[in-house]
Amino acid sequence: MTAHVVLFDYGSGNLRSAERALTRAGVDVAVTSDYAAALDADGLVVPGVGAFAACMHGLRSCRGPEVVGRRLAGGRPVLGICVGHQVLFDTGVEHGIQTDGCAEWPGTVERLDASVLPHIGWNTVDVPDCSQMFAGVESERFYFVHSYAVRRWELVTNGRIRTPLVSWTTHESDPFVAAVENGPLWATQFHPEKSGDPGAKLLRNWVQQL
Repeated sequence: MTAHVVLFDYGSGNLRSAERALTRAGVDVAVTSDYAAALDADGLVVPGVGAFAACMHGLRSCRGPEVVGRRLAGGRPVLGICVGHQVLFDTGVEHGIQTDGCAEWPGTVERLDASVLPHIGWNTVDVPDCSQMFAGVESERFYFVHSYAVRRWELVTNGRIRTPLVSWTTHESDPFVAAVENGPLWATQFHPEKSGDPGAKLLRNWVQQL
């Protein structure tokens, strides 16, 4: 039976490339902001293009933080991409404006410390052992386009819960979080839908978890 995935349309920009990539990964895709559809789907993808504050405004208008939280409480898969990855953290700071995120993880999205921004191009990722997200593409390059990122991982675990797998990339000697695997919640700062064959493999890895 084909899995059903909702690509959450909360006004974050062009979703066509993500829709095509998910379809090629072998799922039935609906592009919608409907709360019930997003809650009931086998998988939910939260994309994001542009400013953190604008994306959070759009998410809140569609009850996005609530649907993400309810899905995760039930162990149901969610994938965040680019700003859709960033909004899963506590806070975003852009142009001196601080905006609350979805707070699934502690941490702050902030401007990269680099002379050339935005960071555009292909980079390898420092992948932890036993990653399911990067299985088969651990040494490949992925496509990034952003000026802001999470530069410090702040979640502290006590050993009684499974520690999230955090992958890193560096731009001009400034390391930042490139991806996180945390049970049913996966997220990437890069764009798998624009990363050719490696990105397609990563999306298939996610689909296999549905």
